[in-house]
Amino acid sequence: LVRCFVDTRDEKAFNEIVDRYADKIYRTALRITRNRSAAEDVLQEVFIILVEKLHTFSSEYKFSTWLYSVTANASFSHLRSEKKHRNSVSFEDYLSAAGNGAGVGSTLSSKAPGSDEALSTREWMERIEKAVGELPTAYRAVFHLRDVEGLTNIEVAEVLNLSLPNVKSRIHRARLVLRTKLAGYLGN
Repeated sequence: LVRCFVDTRDEKAFNEIVDRYADKIYRTALRITRNRSAAEDVLQEVFIILVEKLHTFSSEYKFSTWLYSVTANASFSHLRSEKKHRNSVSFEDYLSAAGNGAGVGSTLSSKAPGSDEALSTREWMERIEKAVGELPTAYRAVFHLRDVEGLTNIEVAEVLNLSLPNVKSRIHRARLVLRTKLAGYLGN
């Protein structure tokens, strides 16, 4: 599919690439920028880059890894150029960005501190979103790519141009921070 587009500039092939990867690009950009408008801008920028620079893609790597790398770079570039990236993502944005969050909170038997009532899925998702949103950008990006998008540590290292030990350290620290922030709601 990618090779078909590179070789022939076939519009059908490009549309298939867009259909296949647009949601993943948007979610990644949203997680990094924390702003829907910025994520939409990054999505458009990534597809412009795709048209202009897809010939630089080396088939020895996975296309999705290359695309995540382009997305992460475009997202960080956008953050550098726009100082308004401190806006928080609404719960509704997080749900749509995280694949509607189906089952994420419903499988947890979480309790509010000092309470016998289980938290609703919505309350649990709000607490998770708040905790993830408070992570430093470097940890948030690694956490999103690894634990939300499901990339391997090696792929995350390639995408963010980090060493493998650095990725492992950041994901470990991000998880520790989240575990600490959410510990009171998990009970024993």
